[in-house]
Amino acid sequence: MVEGEPVYHCEMSNDSGINVIIISLGGIVKGISTPDRNGKQDDIVLGFKTMDEYLGKHPYFGAIIGRYANRIARGRFRIEGEEFFLATNNGENHLHGGSCGFDKKVWKMVENCDEKSISLTLRYLSKDMEENYPGNLDVTVIYTLNDKNELIINYSAHTDKPTFINLTNHSYFNLAGEGRGDVLSHEVMINASHITEVNDKLIPTGQYTAVRETPFDFLSPVSIGSRINETGNGYDHNYILNKIPEELCHAASAYDSVTGRTLEVYTSQPGIQFYTGNFLDGTHIGKGGHPYTKHAGFCFETQHFPDSPNKPGFPTTLLKPGELYSEVTIYQFGTR
Repeated sequence: MVEGEPVYHCEMSNDSGINVIIISLGGIVKGISTPDRNGKQDDIVLGFKTMDEYLGKHPYFGAIIGRYANRIARGRFRIEGEEFFLATNNGENHLHGGSCGFDKKVWKMVENCDEKSISLTLRYLSKDMEENYPGNLDVTVIYTLNDKNELIINYSAHTDKPTFINLTNHSYFNLAGEGRGDVLSHEVMINASHITEVNDKLIPTGQYTAVRETPFDFLSPVSIGSRINETGNGYDHNYILNKIPEELCHAASAYDSVTGRTLEVYTSQPGIQFYTGNFLDGTHIGKGGHPYTKHAGFCFETQHFPDSPNKPGFPTTLLKPGELYSEVTIYQFGTR
């Protein structure tokens, strides 16, 4: 029980050996087990063994992030001339929904299945002025596992007042298996020619920077570790996807040559935050009993751009009454 609400644990499996575990606390993806090229099963997402660990402070392992994923400068924005002040929980800035974002809420959970897929519907009503965001926001997130080895995440929401929204999932992947060292040897491709330029606080300046001939160029597959030292602390950047707005596109891929595991990402969102676990420091002990040290996992957080509420040149994240927020992300697992 969390604040009087029961927390449920749901497992979804398909005939290809993909097993996904979701808990209703934060809509957290607690586990994803997949076979390697030889059929050996491993859990490929970082996380904890016990509920108490998820209730403690952690770097958003596997969680739904909202109302606003990523950063909002100085924790403030304006809507129709009125200024709203949010929690500043990342230095002077607002991060991942604030002090008690969607990652810490208990979601209502309903399971459905048919011959080709099984799905889990999670719902949460974020009340007007929760974390100082305006509007009653009714959010639905549907996780679906199908026979194509795809984990599909459908996000939808509507509001009774204009508000900003940016939802994502914050799973950390290690295709060698969680706790099996760092991910620096993983090969990554990101379908993006530009990133949003950021300042030293990781807040966008409003400018786009071309990735060609820089350490941020993943247009062709390259190992994460090959140029990571040229970035400073590691990758934590929003990539602007080469896509038609609102249409589904192939956003990114990852490959571990040792196990042969692959991950393909498709999304309707305009951006993807590529994060390489730069702030993992061994404090958190994973499901297999191993400490999660720096670069123990990477994130492909599909999203709208950070600080969009304060950057009129970015794709809008304003949701108005009568409109439907609707985005989809697909994680497809395989081997080669």
